[in-house]
Amino acid sequence: MPAERIAQSPQVVLILSTFGTAEAAEACGRQLVTDGLAACVQVDGPIRSIYRWRDEVQIDEEFRLLIKTSPAAAANCQTTLEQVHPYDLPEIVVLDAAASPAYAAWVAGTPT
Repeated sequence: MPAERIAQSPQVVLILSTFGTAEAAEACGRQLVTDGLAACVQVDGPIRSIYRWRDEVQIDEEFRLLIKTSPAAAANCQTTLEQVHPYDLPEIVVLDAAASPAYAAWVAGTPT
């Protein structure tokens, strides 16, 4: 598919987050999809995260969520993620992304 076709297509929103266990990540992903706040959630992991927390370098095993949602649902998706996340300071990174028109329509819940 030519890049100009994707660049002109409707947008999707990608939200990244990490969890300490696969079970917590899957439970959150299932809730977001069940509640209609995300079209798809992928769980990657385990991954190794190296970060500074409370003046100490930490290395932990985590599980990453890649949440695919629509611009219309992104704010509610983020709010729910903040409410259900077990971390004191959850990673929530929101990215706008271009997608093929058919995929963007599926994410938005619109039939193609």
